[in-house]
Amino acid sequence: MDRAEPYYRPDLALVHHLGFGSHADECAPGVLAWLEPVLARRGLVVELGCGSGRLTRHLVDAGHRVLATDASPAMVALARTVVPDAEGVEVLTLPDDPIPAAAAVVSVGHALSYLPDPAAVDRALVACARAVRPGGVLALDVLDLAYGPPRVDAPPYVRVEPDWVIVTRYAQPASARFVRDITVFVRDDAGTWHRDDEHHENVLVDVARVPALLASEGIDATLRSGFGAEVLPAGLVALVGIRGGPDAVGPPGADR
Repeated sequence: MDRAEPYYRPDLALVHHLGFGSHADECAPGVLAWLEPVLARRGLVVELGCGSGRLTRHLVDAGHRVLATDASPAMVALARTVVPDAEGVEVLTLPDDPIPAAAAVVSVGHALSYLPDPAAVDRALVACARAVRPGGVLALDVLDLAYGPPRVDAPPYVRVEPDWVIVTRYAQPASARFVRDITVFVRDDAGTWHRDDEHHENVLVDVARVPALLASEGIDATLRSGFGAEVLPAGLVALVGIRGGPDAVGPPGADR
């Protein structure tokens, strides 16, 4: 595919915003719990892959200073309407665009899995780690190698709503690559339906090796089934890490 053409063009971005925000809503309580010490010292939270701003809205409502970013200009445009009170909402494309230094770097929705190959995922993870200041938090989710097999033979996903339709087909052409071919139909204000097709490739990684990679960058990271009480879908793994320092945090509920 031509990676110069972004994922989540306007029609799919809108459909995702209208119908697929539950993942961010479910992850928000756990992410917020990890970020309580960051909130107490008014540190900046950088969000990667913010989409239309569903998690951003939770973070800002909790009192956080948030710089929300996404590689999709269409998603950024939506997020600017959802969270106009964020510190900023900007286009940022990993792994090459610099991540500002922050008290926390967070991401839900496996944004790093949209990078072209495992080496790019590693570069992005290192960049995330280096952006976290002493005492800060890294919290994100990523697709493991186990994500593809239970889904590759699934029938197409179809959802029909009054003003939009989505059809998604699945494939796994290689052990480390999971593919979604997505067709959306959206009805505009004039009542005319139009169609767009997107080809999404996700790179799958052996997440068991990620804590060691982050440890080499000073982040003490653990793999989890969720950020809090929620349980992520099989093969989607939460990663939470802390950079040591005078303001280092512990797990939610621990003495700090």
